Amino acid sequence: MNGAQDLGGMMGFGPVRPEPEAVRFHAGWEKRALAVTLAAGALGQWNIDASRHARESLPPGEYLTSGYYEIWIKGLEKLLLERGLVTAEELRDGRMREAGPALPPLRAEAVWPVLARGSPYDRPATAPPRFAAGDAVRTRNVNPAGHTRLPRYARGRSGVIERVHGVFVFPDSHAHGQGEAPQWLYTVRFTAAELWGEGADPMLTVSVDAWESYLEA
Repeated sequence: MNGAQDLGGMMGFGPVRPEPEAVRFHAGWEKRALAVTLAAGALGQWNIDASRHARESLPPGEYLTSGYYEIWIKGLEKLLLERGLVTAEELRDGRMREAGPALPPLRAEAVWPVLARGSPYDRPATAPPRFAAGDAVRTRNVNPAGHTRLPRYARGRSGVIERVHGVFVFPDSHAHGQGEAPQWLYTVRFTAAELWGEGADPMLTVSVDAWESYLEA
């Protein structure tokens, strides 16, 4: 969706200032926000793509004025409300008013094994890839109302296949309960001039991971 999260190429937000990799949190509550989000995800009521969509579908003004982990918590609240795991009153008051569905919790001793196991999203191929490294492609010019991993600034643009990754779950359908619909995944390299036009840095390229249905020959 063309939401506030899709900022690539927009002006007025200031420079990107990367932080040291060792800086993960800026306050103690941010650690708790991450822990609660992971623990709630372990209930099995939604997947990672649905979680991303919940965050990106926050109202633009709210999204842009919220910190990183504030967005995580607000997205989690949406998911919990939509699935009847909490009520609006419980969120408001910060305490349980009635028993929710009986779902197995993620216990402390299981956290590290669960995180180490991860959630693989690669799937067996059922057909050969349509494209190969070095092929010229163009991204489709689409504006879906739902979740997509194709950034707005890279739609309708010409690039070159840089790498063929394999077959992976398609997030656009996975986020909305429409099945995994696995597809071939590619890295596509674009020149800055193709993305940003006249005046772009001639030495700059941008690589985007793109599912096969995003691409045309």
